[in-house]
Amino acid sequence: MYVRDAKNREEVWLLDHIEEMGLDETAFRSRDYVIAIDQHTHEKAGFGRIRIHKPDDGDPVCELTSIGVLDAWRDQGVGAHIIERLVEYASDEGFDVVYSLTGAASYLEQFGFERIDPEQLPEPLDDRLATKRENIQPDAAPLRLQVDRFRMPERFRERFKNASVRESPESGEDDPEESAEDFGIDPDEATYKYDTGD
Repeated sequence: MYVRDAKNREEVWLLDHIEEMGLDETAFRSRDYVIAIDQHTHEKAGFGRIRIHKPDDGDPVCELTSIGVLDAWRDQGVGAHIIERLVEYASDEGFDVVYSLTGAASYLEQFGFERIDPEQLPEPLDDRLATKRENIQPDAAPLRLQVDRFRMPERFRERFKNASVRESPESGEDDPEESAEDFGIDPDEATYKYDTGD
């Protein structure tokens, strides 16, 4: 498992999963995203985005947003490594502080993020928080991280080394066999093109 930059051809995949998970696709640009990939199967496991806001008057602000992990890859450290990569990118861009507006505040707190009052948000993000709460995440809370205080709990590193896709409970051999009734066909009344009448 590893995390790399998203490619342009993955735009549709990203948009599909962002919508499916009810995440924020505002000002979408695939080049802002990273994707976690299984090195053996090349399956995509999750994604996340760094978004840099450039206010008219004031310093640029870095936000981590649209972080999602596919169901079959959850609880295996995938999200943790996506966040780690995004924080590294923010640092590379010269940011000492990053922000996130999320309903999963307790998850981010494991990495050193701290909750702050909405009044402590820099100018572009206070409006974003209000919009996010109105449209997609009513419980979104503002968080801030000093980049040099990011920490990765060891358990996430161990899980990530051995991450593998998990079969969903609905799939596999337990699936019931499909019947004619599933397709709205009454097997006692239906006639078929090649029915020989035997």
